[in-house]
Amino acid sequence: MTGADLALLLVAGFAAGTVNGAAGGGSLVSFPALLATGQGAVTANVTSTVGILSGYLGGVVGHRAELHDQGDRVRALLPVSVSGAAVGAAALLLTPEGAFDVAAPWLILAACALFTVQPRLARHLAARRRTGRGDAPPPGDGPAPGPSGALQAATFGAAAYGAYFGAGLGVILLAVLGLGLEDSLIRLNGVRGVLALVVNVVATATFVAIAPVAWAAAGVLAISALGGGWIGARAARRLPPPVLRGLVITFGAIAGVRLLVTG
Repeated sequence: MTGADLALLLVAGFAAGTVNGAAGGGSLVSFPALLATGQGAVTANVTSTVGILSGYLGGVVGHRAELHDQGDRVRALLPVSVSGAAVGAAALLLTPEGAFDVAAPWLILAACALFTVQPRLARHLAARRRTGRGDAPPPGDGPAPGPSGALQAATFGAAAYGAYFGAGLGVILLAVLGLGLEDSLIRLNGVRGVLALVVNVVATATFVAIAPVAWAAAGVLAISALGGGWIGARAARRLPPPVLRGLVITFGAIAGVRLLVTG
């Protein structure tokens, strides 16, 4: 690993952890950064999942205040998150390198598009709650309502996608939770962080056992992503991240187009 590669991965890990702690989408930074260091698409994807796991942990710690009365809700969604992640990880390992090389740029661009519309989606969900639809109690007032069968099925699909590719997992989970539960976005973001952590733990356990992980790169990402995850979760309570969002979208779009051109 060259000095330039080391610097790139340190910055990418911190940025990925920050984005994941705030709302998800950090793989849009770490995955292209790993590609830039010369890793193949599957190895870069696997290494990204392993390397930024610590950022998800930092994000959960940063959101602990929003999680104190949502234990039942989280536990109800854990089984489908674990099983979906196992399916997604297995699918990645069964996908030939050449096929993933073809799919990767489209997955990146799709994740960028989803990340782009996330603010509009958040505003829509907030407006939906303001209209008084549903009979959910105010945030923090009594136990959180449990998830429906449709929400569990959607969470399973999101978890499978997250373990397979990862980029945009947090955005997808936040959208799924926002459409399936009546609660404040910051509280749903806390649940999103726990589920994303679980998905990545399952995927990481699978990849560590049998997948091609670039361990030096993963270690660099892990060190910088941990602090970024905590900072991102704290910042999510205070400031919208339009500049960071724009950089992530730009970085991801450039990477996706570059893979299409050179692939």
